[in-house]
Amino acid sequence: MPSTCTAVSYGQTLPQESLTQIRALLTGHGARILAESSAHHPGFDAVTFSLELASEDTDDAVASLRAALADTPVENVDTAVVPDSLHQAARKFIIMDVDSTLIQQEVIELLAAHAGKEDEVAQVTEAAMRGELDFAQSLHHRVATLAGLPESVLADVGAKIRLSVGAERLVSQAKAAGHTVAAVSGGFSQILAPLAARLGLDFALANDLEIIDGHLSGKVSGDVVDRATKARVLRKWSAESGIDLSATMAIGDGANDLAMMAAAALGVAFNAKPAVRVAADAQINLPNLDVALALAGIPTR
Repeated sequence: MPSTCTAVSYGQTLPQESLTQIRALLTGHGARILAESSAHHPGFDAVTFSLELASEDTDDAVASLRAALADTPVENVDTAVVPDSLHQAARKFIIMDVDSTLIQQEVIELLAAHAGKEDEVAQVTEAAMRGELDFAQSLHHRVATLAGLPESVLADVGAKIRLSVGAERLVSQAKAAGHTVAAVSGGFSQILAPLAARLGLDFALANDLEIIDGHLSGKVSGDVVDRATKARVLRKWSAESGIDLSATMAIGDGANDLAMMAAAALGVAFNAKPAVRVAADAQINLPNLDVALALAGIPTR
């Protein structure tokens, strides 16, 4: 029996010639288009294709189709192939990285600016996100530069946080539709906790900055939230929510997100480093998290 999946094409505009090319790519690699629908979203347009695949092995067929689309890119248009186990699920689990994903900034760099170490920390952050450094070691190195800062800098930095475009809409629309939304960060709980409360996230986890006598000690308390932790909490929280892994989506931008993205039914690279884009199931190359709603098949209101 043929298997099915969904393809979602999106871009700031979707010219008819681009859609014609995408249809030809889909059908030329063994997919039959059963239905097609289009929708306009804030900042982008999307077309959703319901597909029947020739192979009964859905995983292999989806992987083959993704490879074919990657080999023949359509200018200014991205196409994600989404398993129907996620796209059609009545309840979905969405988990996001925080720095440079849920929010526009890297919190460690905002904190380092108070210590006059922003350039040094930014270089280490970039290397860690590219996967060139062990994340835990890089985190300890960067946090050490914050030693002696007054605890009050956390409130100062928290006030400067800017959500990514579409982030608030993604969370509110997904939750209004009955889905579960979480955030997990290699950053800091003192920043994430108030943000999670503001957005109404169902789950949130980050590192705890150690504070002694009202000052940052330059250390973190407890285990570091690394890539293994991110994958572990995806499995744990989705299970606690009663949602199968086949209905999960993970969104991130750096190497520390790769295990989480691999564990999810759909791993999405958000304006990500090259190595992360290559490893991802899908990409969002617009500065707009709203695209994730279209990928997951969550109607907007």
